[in-house]
Amino acid sequence: MRIFIIFSMVFSFLSGAGSVFASDAIETAGDAVALAAPATALVMTLTRSDREGAFQFLESYAVSSAVTIGLKYTVKERRPNGEKHSFPSFHTSSAFTAATFIRNRYGWRYGIPAYLAASFVGWSRIESKEHWTRDVLGGAAIGVASAFIFTKPYKGAVVTPVVGEHFLGFALSRRF
Repeated sequence: MRIFIIFSMVFSFLSGAGSVFASDAIETAGDAVALAAPATALVMTLTRSDREGAFQFLESYAVSSAVTIGLKYTVKERRPNGEKHSFPSFHTSSAFTAATFIRNRYGWRYGIPAYLAASFVGWSRIESKEHWTRDVLGGAAIGVASAFIFTKPYKGAVVTPVVGEHFLGFALSRRF
């Protein structure tokens, strides 16, 4: 995961080095992280020889992408910059699909940095005037939901937060 973050930062810096405005560099960095997030999820499955995980990620990503693109062409929403196809944010749905897959499959140790990266992608889309806040939240919800549907924990124990009407806690699950 450290390699992912360092790669994203270096790529973002080099890509945005000629930018005049900070928001241009933020947009470029967000674009880079949005591409690096799903690539990182796939690399994690490959380095662990986790074929089942790779299949689960591809299922999650395909569903997330299909729903996001379908909504973009169904919902007639303009972006803050005046362009078409604002809702939902594909960059954000892609990043949150990867982050949720990583968290569900491999645990919070990798999930926290992945969610931070995905959150940065969402923020960068708003900051660069490519999306409204609702577009980013919609994209994040689609990404999280698709990964939750298809992703099962990898070998070992996984701790998951649980929220109920009258309780807050954690669930410990182990795959046998």
